[in-house]
Parts: sequence; C-alpha cells; structure tokens
Amino acid sequence: MAKGPTYCVPFRRRREGKTNYRLRRALLLSGKPRLAVRKSLKHIRLQVLEAKIEGDYVLAAASSEELKKFGWLASCGNIPAAYLTGLICGFRAKAKGIEEMVLDIGLHKPTKGSRVFAALKGVLEAGIKINHDEELLPDDETIRGERIKSYAELLLSSNPDLYQIRFSGYLSKGLKPENIVDHFQEVKEKIVSSFKVGGE
Repeated sequence: MAKGPTYCVPFRRRREGKTNYRLRRALLLSGKPRLAVRKSLKHIRLQVLEAKIEGDYVLAAASSEELKKFGWLASCGNIPAAYLTGLICGFRAKAKGIEEMVLDIGLHKPTKGSRVFAALKGVLEAGIKINHDEELLPDDETIRGERIKSYAELLLSSNPDLYQIRFSGYLSKGLKPENIVDHFQEVKEKIVSSFKVGGE
C-alpha cells in the first residue's frame, strides 16, 4: 500500500470497488435524475435516483421479483425479465413527472445486448428520454425470448434429459420454455394495461 505525507486514502467505497467516483461526478453534473441499473445472476433492479447533499433519494424503483405479480413464470434474471422490469420502472418514473434521465450502470461493463441495456430499452419504451447508442440495445427478437425458445426446442428434440435439467425452473412452475414468447407478450400487456388504468 502506498505511503507518504502526500498520500490520500481513497474513499471506502472506492477501496471496496463499489463506486467509480469520477464517473459518478460526471453523471451528477448533468443535473438529471440517474437511472441506476444493477444486476445479479437471478435478479435485476432499477432505481431512479436524485442526488442531494444528504445522499441519493429514490424517486422510483422496480425489481424483477415484482414480475411475479403480473404472472411471470420464467427466470427473473434473463433479458426478457430485464426489459419488463425496465418497463415498470419507466412507467413509475413517468407517473412521477420524470421525463428525462441519465443511465448509471455502475461498475458493469457496457456489453452490447446485455441485460443492462434490455432494462434501458424497457424504460425508453415507457416514454422516458435517455441518451444512448441504439447499437447497444438488444433486438426485439431477443427481448421477446426468441433465443430461449429456439434453444429449448433444440434441446427438446435432441436431448430431452438436458432439456429437463436446463429448464427445470420453468417446468416446475408450469411454463414450457418454448412458449416463452407468448408468455412474455401476455405479461407485457398486463403491465401496460395496469399502468393505463391508473398505475401503481
């Protein structure tokens, strides 16, 4: 560890690898609320944050765990779930009068077509303005779960035992993974209609 009379100990969260303060400062200078997108293996969470002297204030939020309320039976950590979670968060932000935000992906690497950008696409389609590169967003087929469907159909025909293992979570809930595209559309329609009726 560096030592000396001019050495400054970095902030705790910087030492722990949790916060990039240079990036955070650049985002705060925009003066707009931040859309913080954070993901784990099983879930994705979004928060619309407003920075104040005392700390960050949460204006709106959504978690993929909430999708179960709308009948979602598939994984809460995949790309379709990330998009739907973004859609919910976008509608909630819109209901609070928020029209524009900046994207904050934290320490996640900006990988083209990732869950982070699937969530961003959901927020954008809810009517929120966020500066972004269109090329980073996953295509509509991926958002709907077409890749999951194709892979499930391939396994079902070539290796039924592996199909049962890979999609045991889906099957245990009564959802055949090859039907995920239709299931996605049904859940999306429920989300859109629930916010049109009066929101949450």
